[in-house]
Amino acid sequence: MMSRPDFMSKEIVFLESDKSKKIKFRNSNLVLVDEGSGKTLLQQSCYKIFVVFICGDFSITSRLIKSAKKFEIPLIFLNYNLKPYLSILPENKGNFLLRKKQYSDIKRDFEIAKHLVENKIGNQIALMQSLRYKTPREKASVKRAKGFLLQVQSSHSSQELLGIEGSASKTFFETYFKNMEFKGRKPRCKNDILNLLLDIGYHYLFNFIEANLELYGFDTYCGVYHKFFFQRKSLVCDIIEPFRCIIDRRLRKSFNLNQINPDDFGFKNGQYFIKREFNKKYTKIFLKEILKHKEPIFLYAQTYYRSFVKDKGIKDYPRFDLRI
Repeated sequence: MMSRPDFMSKEIVFLESDKSKKIKFRNSNLVLVDEGSGKTLLQQSCYKIFVVFICGDFSITSRLIKSAKKFEIPLIFLNYNLKPYLSILPENKGNFLLRKKQYSDIKRDFEIAKHLVENKIGNQIALMQSLRYKTPREKASVKRAKGFLLQVQSSHSSQELLGIEGSASKTFFETYFKNMEFKGRKPRCKNDILNLLLDIGYHYLFNFIEANLELYGFDTYCGVYHKFFFQRKSLVCDIIEPFRCIIDRRLRKSFNLNQINPDDFGFKNGQYFIKREFNKKYTKIFLKEILKHKEPIFLYAQTYYRSFVKDKGIKDYPRFDLRI
């Protein structure tokens, strides 16, 4: 398995296509070439790549897939609107003892689920408390969120836990994005610019966390909080919960710095989208933020794996506490 020093040397690569670009592997390097001029646009050692995001239309050869498999590099394919549509991941399905545990202990699953939700709500409260000049209404929202946090441990079912988490998130979004004309979180609807950007940021975070879980051989479709659902990677949906605050904070900061320009977006068929020429701008915003937290994400996945396999008590499971 990958060690921490090895992981810390890894990078994320983002490639955006046009008709003249071609991806190649050459002498243990990933190379992006302009076929018209023969100029090398990018060259990165395969030993330093953790995941590659490929945006737009590229021709993919069997040799490229073999090379990605050899160096265990996940390839994530995105539409021009930055929505993932295909992943080619290194397979590590031989850890059958881990998978047997994933399928067997339902009682422990619920305790882990409460731990994850408690961690998520705790980070949401920290972000709300970081707001300056809070109004009485906002102070009441923080108090209400703390009440939801106390309810987590006393919950008795997954449905009850889902209700608590949903109420806490509603309170969080109403408070934290108060000055951004935010009309409520609506996943995948893209009915406003902020919901669109949250979807994109969460997608990048989701795929990065998935690549970390794949290092250990987890069945990513078998969750502890999000249950089995057709084609849903429920375990990744679980582990992303404490880390969503990374994207939330980055988006608010970008708004306050006037990095989000309404002219960068278009509107069609009732949904907003990023104009193609601005894809790199918003990709850079989110991937740079994720890379700042790559070490705690790696250590979280590592500690979660060890705690899960060794049947440790819930107090030994990892927490991610966002530094405010």
